[in-house]
Amino acid sequence: MPFYTMPDQEQLFVRRFGSGKPVVVLSGLGMQSWQWVPFLFSNTKGFEFIIPEWRGFGRSKDCAIPEDLDSISSHWRDLEHLLKQLQLEKFAMIGYSMGATTAMHGMQYGSLSERLQAYLHIDQTPKIRVDNTWEYGLFGTRYKEFRRFLHLINELLQAYPNVTHIHELPETYRQELIETWLKFIEFQSSNKYSPMLFKVALKRPQLQKYLLPIQRLDYLRWYVQNYLNHREDYRNTLQQLECPTTFFIGKKSTLYPEKGQTLIASQLKNARHVYFENSGHTPLITEPKKFRHEIRRFLEDLNAA
Repeated sequence: MPFYTMPDQEQLFVRRFGSGKPVVVLSGLGMQSWQWVPFLFSNTKGFEFIIPEWRGFGRSKDCAIPEDLDSISSHWRDLEHLLKQLQLEKFAMIGYSMGATTAMHGMQYGSLSERLQAYLHIDQTPKIRVDNTWEYGLFGTRYKEFRRFLHLINELLQAYPNVTHIHELPETYRQELIETWLKFIEFQSSNKYSPMLFKVALKRPQLQKYLLPIQRLDYLRWYVQNYLNHREDYRNTLQQLECPTTFFIGKKSTLYPEKGQTLIASQLKNARHVYFENSGHTPLITEPKKFRHEIRRFLEDLNAA
């Protein structure tokens, strides 16, 4: 069945295809499960892929936001409940970006480490915050600038806490939110076409709802607050992982500095790292052929183990 009942009775959509060894795939922020299909479908003989869609996205977009949990804790609770329903005791896992954070959260606060047969960690840091113990958090040396943008966006979203969709905002606030988001996109410098599209949409309100990564503003508030308040440090937990582990690292990643990812990978007993020389945080978009090839290699190693 495609939908699974979570502890709060919400229905989470889970895409499943293939047959064989189970591989749980945890997506990044804003992704939908179908986006993995081009990279996994050729491996359906021998592996079953299990891809939950996080609350707020895809066919899980209407799931309620838990009142008592931040987004990462909520994702882990949903995942833990799903694994229980599927009766999965041993499996491989692929975690990308926010999905990798959810995986690390499960290693730290659950028994996930003991159940993994292999783990693929894609472009994520074990500690979001930058401080005197860790300089390789989100945006590295530009972390304070990043937080400034999040605070501005959060203030705009909090001004109308009961508004669910962007078109319901007063025009002044809507324009300010879009303009602030445009500056945030330019700050990231991740897509040269995005600023141009945003500037076009500034004068076309009917297009503005498509510019934000999440259509519902209540979910956007939830995720923004998570990145503002996330204080977890998963370094020790990740370093203790004993199963075969592979790191996909974007050499040009501005979100999560390559040096920090390489440092952590080198400290695991049973790990290797794969560099994507021409990629930042999205190697599946910028180097899709290599991304597909390296996932196949990860799965072949799993079969050989």
